[in-house]
Amino acid sequence: VQLQASGGGLVQTGGSLRLSCAPSERTFSNYRMGWFRQAPGKEREFVARIIWSDGSAVYADSVKGRFTISRDNAKNTMYLQMNSLKPEDTAVYYCAAASSIVTRGYNYWGQGTQVTVSS
Repeated sequence: VQLQASGGGLVQTGGSLRLSCAPSERTFSNYRMGWFRQAPGKEREFVARIIWSDGSAVYADSVKGRFTISRDNAKNTMYLQMNSLKPEDTAVYYCAAASSIVTRGYNYWGQGTQVTVSS
């Protein structure tokens, strides 16, 4: 199973983008999915995560109030709506999935999609 992230691009400060992440197999089930990002010269950092069954979400302080993580059960797709984007949001964004409740961390990762916010 591969996770396919899409929706990145170039946007001006204050703009919006919506990222999508879908598994290559529609029957893939998971317990938890998340978004991470990695800026040039920096370590990968957590952005947000969602529990697939009930939609409960957790956000990094840096994106709280600006980003919204969601999922569409029918499409088996996760989204990250990013509003009020800032230059410091520029990074490669990765989606990840934990296949079961006992999975530590995430055992499936997408290829990443570039988000660039110009000042």
